[in-house]
Amino acid sequence: MINLWQAHVSFAMIIFLLLPSFGLNRYWRIAVLGALLAASFIPLDGLSMAVYLRSHIDDLAITTMVFMAWGCLRRLGFLAPAQQDKTGVLILFALLGLVLYPATLGMSDLDPYRFGYSPRPMLVFFALLTLGLFYLRNTLAVVMLACATLAFVVGIKPSQNYWDYLVDPLLGLYCCAALVLLFVRWMYDRLINRRDDARNASRPS
Repeated sequence: MINLWQAHVSFAMIIFLLLPSFGLNRYWRIAVLGALLAASFIPLDGLSMAVYLRSHIDDLAITTMVFMAWGCLRRLGFLAPAQQDKTGVLILFALLGLVLYPATLGMSDLDPYRFGYSPRPMLVFFALLTLGLFYLRNTLAVVMLACATLAFVVGIKPSQNYWDYLVDPLLGLYCCAALVLLFVRWMYDRLINRRDDARNASRPS
């Protein structure tokens, strides 16, 4: 049952985050989010729209759900932007995706996914990582990892593999793509600044 509710909530948050704000105020944005949640129950070829989307993207990781909830709260104006927290999250989960998915696709002899079935060393590692992120005040990453670990301990998903709570292909691809865009923007800004510096240096004093 939790998977069906997760599918409906995932549908609403994904569409909400993809839609432009249209200049709507907070209350109208909340109404849009509620309408999307209601729309997720509309049947399509015998399946609700949420279940239809779930058939393509599968169940999302708990970290992805928390990340999307954080994005929705930001768009609704309940949370202030925190670019440093977001950049740290992008780096962390891009690395996790790069560690997990190329290996599971047979590009490496090591299969890290199997470690998720007996995850005691992983739990210790991520507990220490969470403490380190807490020390660095990366609240978003701490909440994402803590929620994933708590959900795994409780067993709210049918999967018994810790990796399925930590990362999914959607989150990994998003983080990698976002980091590439950030790098391109940084390189562009750097080139613009160097060009401006060169122009200023060439002007007669």
